[in-house]
Amino acid sequence: MDSVSCAKKVKLLIFDVDGVLTGGHIIFSQDGEALKAFHCQDGMGISLAHKAGIKTAIITGRESEIVRRRGAELKIGDVYQGAMDKVIALRELMAKHEIALDQIAYVGDDINDLPVMVQVGLPCAVANAVPEVQAVAKYISTRQGGNGAVRDIVEYILKAQGLWDGIIAEYMRTDRFSLNQ
Repeated sequence: MDSVSCAKKVKLLIFDVDGVLTGGHIIFSQDGEALKAFHCQDGMGISLAHKAGIKTAIITGRESEIVRRRGAELKIGDVYQGAMDKVIALRELMAKHEIALDQIAYVGDDINDLPVMVQVGLPCAVANAVPEVQAVAKYISTRQGGNGAVRDIVEYILKAQGLWDGIIAEYMRTDRFSLNQ
């Protein structure tokens, strides 16, 4: 099945963190706290997915207070941290949301994402993903992880579902707010 047909079915979008929602760099503060940089366009993309009724989740092998905080800020429904076996988290999400594999998109960048990617309906990769991940991806973003790749993937899905133009039209409505009030 082609990527557009797969994207039309997506009801749940799952992200890895390091290398997907971030550029993959991990910086430690003097106190040993791991610091991560997130791209604001990815945050907007996640908000647009929610606006369209698509659920979101994070599955990451690392644990970080920053990820918990960013997930809460973006209202990401499910955040799985310390997931050494990402397939276990995938199964829990399927059961919780009563959703089939072909209704799930997953965005990854490295080989630890492969066990989930080969199972979901729309496996996606960031532009700088390793070759093995790109080989199984049905959609590869034109943007690198941590640099708007998630936004690009959300936009691709929403366009495939015929929802993009309506979302843009909603933002363009001048009656939502007026400077004359």
